[in-house]
Amino acid sequence: MYHWSKLSSVKWADAWEERFYGNPNSVISEIKGGKSVRVEVYSETEAEAIDIQKQWGGSIREVKQQNWVALSAEVKPPLKIRDSILVTGTREKSEADQMRKDHPNRHVIQVPAEMAFGTGDHATTSTCLRFLVDIAKEKKLNAGSQSWDMLDLGCGTAVLAIAARMLGADSCEAHDFDAQAVRVSEQNLVLNEVTNIVVKEQDVLIWTPERQWPVVVANMFSTILQKAFPTIAATIETGGDLVVSGILADQWEDTKKCGEAAGLTFGKVVKKGKWVTARGKK
Repeated sequence: MYHWSKLSSVKWADAWEERFYGNPNSVISEIKGGKSVRVEVYSETEAEAIDIQKQWGGSIREVKQQNWVALSAEVKPPLKIRDSILVTGTREKSEADQMRKDHPNRHVIQVPAEMAFGTGDHATTSTCLRFLVDIAKEKKLNAGSQSWDMLDLGCGTAVLAIAARMLGADSCEAHDFDAQAVRVSEQNLVLNEVTNIVVKEQDVLIWTPERQWPVVVANMFSTILQKAFPTIAATIETGGDLVVSGILADQWEDTKKCGEAAGLTFGKVVKKGKWVTARGKK
């Protein structure tokens, strides 16, 4: 086993929490005095620890077996999204197949906890999934057999892109600036046996989109969203649907203003815990 750790200012605690949410081998603890936090991740291989270090700095040490106290890797209960989706952390095909038998009217998505954000049960991702289910139902009701596709910005594990395909999208693109997230996303496409999803390593802040989509989901930190809104707006068809998330509640008003300045409107806002997710239009 290998142990990666890094000290950080307490003001970034929420960002670290989101970064490693769903990874059962991550720990964030406040240092005495309340000004700093220690972020720690345990991994089975040195290569995994080195990947984290390349992105975030910090230090790595090998953990001797006799000193290893395993963190719980127990799979959480499946997450139900509306009446349409069931997200499970199991890797076992047999377990997922049994869930499909038990819930024949739901799409079962397997998203094992990994070193990338977006396992489904975090408030931001789960609310994005609920909005996505609503959008898919509206398209089926209003457009009949008309096709639609979706762009997933800040895809993490590609759970949203996978969900969109299962809900009726003809194809999806999933972008993330994090190479680790891209790798995990591609693994999840194979695990869930979905096709017509293209995963790209892409930084939205330096990207120039070459087309537009009828549905765009952007689940990223609010500081990134605020800078990226002109680009995000350029990716959406006129009248198209947008879902944004990853926004702390006290940052929503500033984020909303930046989105409106880029020509976006937000008709529905959901606050879940300290996080905000909003559905909008261009």
